[in-house]
Amino acid sequence: MLIFDLYTILKDELKNGSNNLVTRPTGQAVRERIERDIEHAPDGSVIGLDFSKVGVIDYSCSDEIVAKLLSRLLAGEYGDKYLVLIGMNENQRENIEVALERKDLAIVAGTREGTKAVLGSLNNYLKDTLEFVAERKKATARELTEAKKIEANTGGTRLLNLYKKRLVRRVGGEGAMWAYEAL
Repeated sequence: MLIFDLYTILKDELKNGSNNLVTRPTGQAVRERIERDIEHAPDGSVIGLDFSKVGVIDYSCSDEIVAKLLSRLLAGEYGDKYLVLIGMNENQRENIEVALERKDLAIVAGTREGTKAVLGSLNNYLKDTLEFVAERKKATARELTEAKKIEANTGGTRLLNLYKKRLVRRVGGEGAMWAYEAL
């Protein structure tokens, strides 16, 4: 995983000594720095945004950094890469979740305590499928359909939708047998 320490980026870009991500211009400066750096990451890379040294992140910065990065990632602007959030506290989580929900986006996030959750908008059957993959670390459509007692095309579609949302990685691909990995 390629980790971006948002506190360090904030210090480098703004040079004001604050550990708070507030205002849209601040978010834009941080996002642009991240964008320059992730262009050089190889396809298949998991990009982690580390919030552990950040104090507050307001809605404007959440939208500018997380929601815009994720939107552009899903649009294919950065190639085949994945984005996760790490080291978050509850206050940061709330503002980021609102920004993601307003744009119908979802992302895997880890807290400072080590728990993982999905932030943003994701329907229940995809949440259930994501939990299945996370528990196993890797799963195929056949494994999902057998475990959940669903049709084969339904299981494949669910996994493909998680992949399109960049919530799991797709690996393998021998014939029609893709495996999907948790991030």
